[in-house]
Amino acid sequence: MRGAIGGIVERAMRAVLLWLSRRRSIGRFAKWMPLSRPIVARFVAGETLDAALPALDRLRAAGFRTSVDILGEAVSSEPAARAAAAAYVAAIPVLEARGLDINVSIKLSQMGLALGPELVRENVARVLTAASAAGGFVRIDMEDHSTTDATLAIWRELRPLMAGSGDVGVVLQSALRRTARDAEDLIAAGARVRLCKGAYREPAAVAYPDKTDVDAAYVAIMKRLLDDGTFPAIATHDDRIVDQAIAYARERGIAPERFEFQMLFGVRRDLQERLVRDGWGVRVYVPTGSQWYPYFMRRLAERPANVVFLAVSVLRERRAGR
Repeated sequence: MRGAIGGIVERAMRAVLLWLSRRRSIGRFAKWMPLSRPIVARFVAGETLDAALPALDRLRAAGFRTSVDILGEAVSSEPAARAAAAAYVAAIPVLEARGLDINVSIKLSQMGLALGPELVRENVARVLTAASAAGGFVRIDMEDHSTTDATLAIWRELRPLMAGSGDVGVVLQSALRRTARDAEDLIAAGARVRLCKGAYREPAAVAYPDKTDVDAAYVAIMKRLLDDGTFPAIATHDDRIVDQAIAYARERGIAPERFEFQMLFGVRRDLQERLVRDGWGVRVYVPTGSQWYPYFMRRLAERPANVVFLAVSVLRERRAGR
């Protein structure tokens, strides 16, 4: 009974959050609300790349690596998709001139995935070519399960563009039942994989509905990547899994230089700082851009429990005196 009620509440929360994410007028109002500004500043580094540069500088000075995400997704027009690619192409020399990591994360839906294969390939190729010229790295983010095959296909097709300099990696989600198999294929291909749990609400036919199973799959795939993967990224804020990764690395003699942890800007900063102090590599995923409102609301809608997760993260840090 309790589980059924919880499911009803979660579905209702998701519906409300998705509705809010599509209300442009509310988004415009939210930008001017005094309460929204500190929340946005905590989780989004700036509404422009220039505005985000001081935060990127601070992270670098504190010993963190960074990956820049220029916010935007699910574009509905060809000009918008081309503009998104152009923003990344323009960002790469700015990062290079600043001495920051030339490391960016892109979403295929932002590059025009829904608008046709030729457009998305052209846009992604532009970003990869610019990054390769600077010896940089591009991560193709994974979205919901319906885009997994297309994402991996584009990665395989366009990866040769960076064969001479830099590289392009992908993301796997332990929530999907197929991921263990995909991980083996990507390990064999020498791919740089970021492993996350997955924030999308997926059908039970393709994803584990139980968090316990998602976590178990994460740990099993994480160990395979640590053993044989190419500089895997362990993307989680779950300190229990972080501790398991560290214990496994020490047990197997896996040096910190062979992998890194990845976490979101503004989330579990206490854990991020502890890992850096202990000598582990941590890369912070840094969102920038004016599209923070739909980004933030959709992230919450994908898993309403994130509302509680973020609140707990803030409270934990406040108790720690941050």
